[in-house]
Parts: sequence; structure tokens; C-alpha cells
Amino acid sequence: MEKFLEIDNLSVQFHTPEGVARAVDEVSFNLARGETLGLVGESGCGKSVTALSILGLIPSPPGRIKSDRILFEGRNLLDLDGEEIRRVRGQEISMIFQEPMTSLNPVLPIGRQVAEPLMVHKGLSKSEAYQEAAVWLEQVKIPAARERLNDYPHQLSGGMRQRVMIAMAMVCRPKLLIADEPTTALDVTIQAQILSLMLGLKEELGMSVLLITHDLGVVAQMASRVVVMYAGEVVEEAGVMDIFDGPFHPYTQGLLKSMPRLSTRRHARARRLSEIRGTVPSLIQRIHGCKFSDRCPHVFQKCRKEHPQLLPIGPGQFARCWLREYPERRKHDV
Repeated sequence: MEKFLEIDNLSVQFHTPEGVARAVDEVSFNLARGETLGLVGESGCGKSVTALSILGLIPSPPGRIKSDRILFEGRNLLDLDGEEIRRVRGQEISMIFQEPMTSLNPVLPIGRQVAEPLMVHKGLSKSEAYQEAAVWLEQVKIPAARERLNDYPHQLSGGMRQRVMIAMAMVCRPKLLIADEPTTALDVTIQAQILSLMLGLKEELGMSVLLITHDLGVVAQMASRVVVMYAGEVVEEAGVMDIFDGPFHPYTQGLLKSMPRLSTRRHARARRLSEIRGTVPSLIQRIHGCKFSDRCPHVFQKCRKEHPQLLPIGPGQFARCWLREYPERRKHDV
């Protein structure tokens, strides 16, 4: 498949009074045209910082991006100046941010906020942009869309605000959509509606999607391939079926085991929700061995002394784990 987006050796550091925090540490992955890639991991693992780096939205200072390249359709986004990257944002690459109430401008009507990208990137007049904005609000299933153009974000429910964010991201028909926790803080019914809406628009527009989430259920529904991040680095990459049927890295296994499952009444008491013991290591602390070693049930001496590389373990599947060389260790918890 054609590589549409290529991230090569991306590192992002933040200078703090306590020291340098390595939020993203030598991350590499690619996204094909028309593909949906899931970027998963618990909070603080570097998913959102990776996405913000693609669009050059890391504040500097205190942040600093170090990367060999971030290629989008053959162009290195890191080589673009401020005006050039602004032309890419919203028009070619759009982003749905994590929390719509803090991402939408509280003092501007939603119609103005959806119409603005059309005026900036497409050169539409105000009246033309508002007409198109109304069409997109209808497209994202907002009732009485034309009457709500003058509503403010606080007048909408959480689900409606999220739909407005999707309309803003889609209105210029981007080639790549970055969706950062698009269903966070929404109830299950609204989540299902939002995901269905995104799938439909993706197919209609032929977009590629980078889906950032900690919810593996969302990944199973939306993605074809998964990149698992932990403490700022990629620990496993595979097709979505391989991740669910044969996860290799102990962290990926822990994420899957911690998912709630429906049980019959007879077996409900026997199933206890699994957890990953311990906490994520400090991003300031430099770890020489595996970053997951303090929480891993299969840890052995080499894990604490040498940092593993991301290596192939099967067709299309990669993992950063010494168990690749010592599979017998998987049988023994330490």
C-alpha cells in the first residue's frame, strides 16, 4: 500500500524545572492512503503529543520536536515555514480535538466557527461559507441545523458539540483526519452514533484516519492496524486482528485483559477485572532497560539492563520485547 504519512524517528521533549521530559521517544510508523490506524495506550503515553507534532502545534518553548522527517504525500512537514504549515492545517490535515468544550470558541456562534475554514482555505464569501456550514451541520446529523447556526457552544449538549467539531474538521474535505479521543466523555449511545458518523464520512470522502484512543473497543470497530504506545515509545504494531487474537507485548496483553467483558450469571463471580500493576515511569527519568520492566509479569535480568528494539515477530507484526529472543520466559512470572 502507498505510504501516505510517514513518521520517522520522532522525539518530542519538554524542558521543565524538574528536567527534560521525553514525551515522545524515537517513534516511527506510517499510514497508508485510505487506511484507519489506531494509536492506543493509557493516558500520558505520548499519543496526543505525536498527533500535535504532525501539525506543528507543539509550543516552543517549552517543547522541542526532534525528528528525521514527517512526510505527508512526500513533503517533509518539518521543513515548512509557519505560513505553509497553516495552509496544510484544516485543508489537507484536520484534527478533532479531545474536548470540544475547550476546543470550540465560547464567544463565537458555531456557524461562524464551521464557516471560517471555508473562508480561509477555500476563499468562499461569508454567505457562501455559511450555506456550506449549514449543509455540514446537517451532514453530521444536528437537528434543525440552519436554525442552530447562531447558537453558542454552551447551548449544545456534549454530543452536539462533538458533531460540530467533526463538521469543522471535515468541511474542507481533508485527506487526513486526526481524531484525538473523539468519543471521550460521551455516553455509550452517543459514542456509537459518533463512530458510525465518522465511518460513513471516511468512506464518502476517501480519507485516511489516525485514531487516537485508549478504548480498544473503538479500535476494533474503526481501525485496520494498531500502534501501541507506552511511556513515549511504540511497543507493538500489528493488524487489528493480530492485536486481538495474538498480542505479543505484555503491555498489550495487559490492556486487553483489563477490558470489561460480558459474562453469564453463572461465571460472573469467577471473572475479576484484570489490572496492570504499578504506574507509568517518569518521563524525566532515563531508563536504560525496558520501560515496562517494573510492571511486567515476565521480567528478567536482561529487561532491566538493556533497552529492546522494535523488531518483527511475524508478518506485519512488530514488538519491543526481549521475549522475542527468550520465548520460554513467558511461562514464568517473576
